[in-house]
Amino acid sequence: MQLRFDFVEPEPPPLQIHYVRMRQARRYIMRVRPDGALRVTIPRGGSRAEAQRFAERHRDWALRQRSRVLAAKRPPEEEAALKAQARRDLPPRLLVLAAQHGVTVTGISIRGQRSRWGSCSPSGHIALNYRLMLTPAHVREYILIHELMHLKQADHSRKFWRHVEAACPGFREAERWLRRNGPSLF
Repeated sequence: MQLRFDFVEPEPPPLQIHYVRMRQARRYIMRVRPDGALRVTIPRGGSRAEAQRFAERHRDWALRQRSRVLAAKRPPEEEAALKAQARRDLPPRLLVLAAQHGVTVTGISIRGQRSRWGSCSPSGHIALNYRLMLTPAHVREYILIHELMHLKQADHSRKFWRHVEAACPGFREAERWLRRNGPSLF
């Protein structure tokens, strides 16, 4: 007697679409959330009916992206290990870079932001995404420097980018890597 095992793909959760009105948005945007649901942003002056038509026009793209997102979900143990590694490795490196560039960091937190690699408050607190541990070292270094340069220049003006380029001459390559590969890490 021969046993036969069939692998059955788990059925994805039913498609949910959340419509969110954002006054500062300038266009309709659709994103796939980590749970597989879709989020459609309605810009100022936009309508829910137009948002529904927008979602329908981009349905095929959304379903492809959704299957990628659901397939790429990491097991909880792996997520916990990434977070622990980030808490252990990122703060000391950030402080070394801060000292090298003459800026003072008042606090560091490791978080799981869904669309940001890091942020810097006016008071000098820097929040870093634990998923930075999934990026190459040169990209991770660029993000740390990027956030530190906000302590010299708060906005993304030309002056800010001059600070970034002086501190990290290869930042454009890191930006390209993030544009190509970053979304798949969230």
